[in-house]
Amino acid sequence: MSLKKIIFALGLIIALTAATLIFFTHGLNYIGVNVALLGLGAVLMRQSAYFSDNFYQHASPQTFYPTAGRMIPWFAWLAAVLVIYGLYISFAIAPTDFQQGEAYRIIFVHVPAAWMSMVIYLAMAFWAGVGLALNSKLSAMMAQALAPTGAIFTLLALVTGSLWGKPMWGTYWVWDARLTSELILLFLYLGFMALQASIDDPRKADRAGALLALVGAVNIPIIYFSVKWWNTLHQGSSINMGAAPKMAATMFEGMILMALAFWMYTIAVALIRVRCIILERERNAGWVKELSVKEIA
Repeated sequence: MSLKKIIFALGLIIALTAATLIFFTHGLNYIGVNVALLGLGAVLMRQSAYFSDNFYQHASPQTFYPTAGRMIPWFAWLAAVLVIYGLYISFAIAPTDFQQGEAYRIIFVHVPAAWMSMVIYLAMAFWAGVGLALNSKLSAMMAQALAPTGAIFTLLALVTGSLWGKPMWGTYWVWDARLTSELILLFLYLGFMALQASIDDPRKADRAGALLALVGAVNIPIIYFSVKWWNTLHQGSSINMGAAPKMAATMFEGMILMALAFWMYTIAVALIRVRCIILERERNAGWVKELSVKEIA
């Protein structure tokens, strides 16, 4: 893949990332900004030779396998740089909170992890739906590849939230609307993976998993709007695109950097995992056998 194609792909991901962050920090009130950013992503897709000329070509597992291999180092290095810089800003530069002291710093992991738990589920449901509608093997594989990372971020959000809740609420867990709906999200991830693993036929497993993922997507707006719909202990959003952040600029910067680092990590790991899934499912294909011979040689 050429540098130009990779730059266009990264530009698209950044545009979609910005749109996603705006949605989760301000909801539908800034829908115009979301539409503009998604429009930018569409322009990038149109201009990029990768997305325009070779989109359907790369929908083939055989073609996507080497492409994914070339993209992995880019996203892995981006994730490493962003997480190092993000942790430095979060734990060394950001000031101490005047109410919570140093304990608040766990939010630099907790909040981005919670964001990613929802974003990854939406991405998983999207690819599962595409695979179901278009009978696309690669789309179903992408959904399967995303699920473990989504479950990890959901568990991380729950654990870090509990650790933060102990000094703030006096307990590690309460059956709060947001905590409970986030726990349900973890069960949805685990259920998706268990359902697919329990069915021997991969195509039947893909269809069953897609139905579960699509139905479970209704839980995402419940998680996000739970603090507005119900009287909960969990605080509301500290980041609002319609007003200045309710935190110091360095705190805001650290949180966004960590969110971007988690996003790049997710892409890199998903590409690694989908390559493994491709090899497993296509093991009887001629191109996989040829690849094995080349690697042995």
